[in-house]
Amino acid sequence: MAEQHTASRQTILIRLTVNEHGHEVAVEPHETLIELIRDHLGLTGTKKSCDMQVCGACTVLLDGRPVSSCTLLAFEARNASLLTIEGMAQGGTLHPIQEAFIACSGFQCGFCTPGMILTAKALLDEHPQPTIEEIKHYMRGNLCRCTGYKRILESVQTAAQRLASAGGAR
Repeated sequence: MAEQHTASRQTILIRLTVNEHGHEVAVEPHETLIELIRDHLGLTGTKKSCDMQVCGACTVLLDGRPVSSCTLLAFEARNASLLTIEGMAQGGTLHPIQEAFIACSGFQCGFCTPGMILTAKALLDEHPQPTIEEIKHYMRGNLCRCTGYKRILESVQTAAQRLASAGGAR
């Protein structure tokens, strides 16, 4: 890990893979992962909300695991693989989880939806056919202020069915 000094500010040069593309970025020690994603890489699908690891709007997958990017320091993601909502679709084709959220109206304003979709992906990668109780438990860290959660749960169930009939998770 190389350190650089720029205008009396210390930076840390990190390498990471974001949505299957390699990046080398100089970050300040206090910068969070969401700042790296939004400010350095220009990927604004990850939403900034509570800054306290409470709401799940900033959820991304770090080496396949859901993390709150608002509290994780950017340098902690060095040499890791990161998936943001922008990396879910392949070309012009939405991921089956994204399709399920649309089909089941699992969103209203859409602010929490990227974090919900990425959390659902981690769940379905780990447990391809979860029960409704497992879905509720896994999604408990993602808050939505618009829906009553019923359609979100239906979206995850529908995504599980679509992925199973397509031969597994993507």
